[in-house]
Amino acid sequence: MHTYLVGGAVRDALLNRSFKDHDWVVIGATPDDMLAQGFQQVGADFPVFLHPKTQEEYALARTERKSGKGYQGFICDFSPDVTLEDDLLRRDLTINAMAQDDDGNIIDPFNGQRDLNDRLLRHVSPAFKEDPLRVLRVARFAARFASLGFNVAEETMALMKAMVNDGELEHLVAERVWVETQRALGESHPEVYFQILRECGALAAWFPELDTLFGVPQPEQHHPEIDTGIHALMSLQAAVLMSDNIAIRWAALVHDLGKGLTPESEWPRHIAHEKRGIKPIKALCKRLKAPNDATTLAILTSEFHTHTHRALELKAETILKLFDQLDVWRRAERFEGFLTVCTADARGRTGLENSPYPQADYLREALVEAHKITAKEMIEQGFQGADIREALFKARASHLKHWKSEKANAPV
Repeated sequence: MHTYLVGGAVRDALLNRSFKDHDWVVIGATPDDMLAQGFQQVGADFPVFLHPKTQEEYALARTERKSGKGYQGFICDFSPDVTLEDDLLRRDLTINAMAQDDDGNIIDPFNGQRDLNDRLLRHVSPAFKEDPLRVLRVARFAARFASLGFNVAEETMALMKAMVNDGELEHLVAERVWVETQRALGESHPEVYFQILRECGALAAWFPELDTLFGVPQPEQHHPEIDTGIHALMSLQAAVLMSDNIAIRWAALVHDLGKGLTPESEWPRHIAHEKRGIKPIKALCKRLKAPNDATTLAILTSEFHTHTHRALELKAETILKLFDQLDVWRRAERFEGFLTVCTADARGRTGLENSPYPQADYLREALVEAHKITAKEMIEQGFQGADIREALFKARASHLKHWKSEKANAPV
């Protein structure tokens, strides 16, 4: 029985990147052998074991044979006769198909080190096409290693396009698509994930509402980048620089889906795109089974981001109505996320990436001022029942009008 460190730990060590997880493959063993040594079996479809002390995962070497559609249609063979090279052959990319023995020697039968040096994401074998999830994984790795200059190999991109054209991605389940997307959103360059998916056709297959944005123009005076799809990706990258929150990054990406529904006769203007975007956002989030926080923030941003852009021009009553619609009184943290997405939208434009966004601080200050007028004061003034809410709104509006006037007349 021989044990080897495999996969991401070997790859990241060679790239001088930090890593936490250690995955091990065991050659020449049976499940009974592992159990006899105190390992705990956790794999249902194929034997994966937890080390009795480190709790790290040890998997028996295995081969996989396609037996159906999608990413689950495989028959696994994990007999003691399976070699290390057999096990590495079933992996997705050459840079993930390396192993390291106890002496630190690298076993690299598919030239993963060469592709690391050449900064290429290349599939190991034609068996790559048997698992449609790998299309998303390649896009995710492209996002992860974009800052290092990695690109998808031409032959791998061609294979990914063929898989999309053959309808293989239709067999993926939404949960797995969202898991890969969520992981990609957590990378330093998540926009690359969506660029790669668009290049191979997967964006149109699973994110059609987003794919539709590319080629749709916007007014150049507000959007020097012009293309709405490019703006969506730039907004995402702007959000990355401000927050690691997945919901914020997602909302920044999809906040303008309504522009994909604007009739061409109205281009490049997009009147009422804010409310128009609610339906495609709901459709996309439902298809992907995106979590509620990401869905809700995306919908709110779509509907109200232009209100925020015009914050300094809004009447006191309009600001209070905006606060009510955003439920800022109970959802202060979500309001902060909303302001972050609006800032990302303003900065997700060519030449405006570092522009100030005073509207966010203006609304923060307005909220602080509004909180100074409380329901308790209305009750003390004799208001009861439903009248309390109306009186509170009027009192806050009056206070905000005074505050706005003072700010407008304050010396610069």
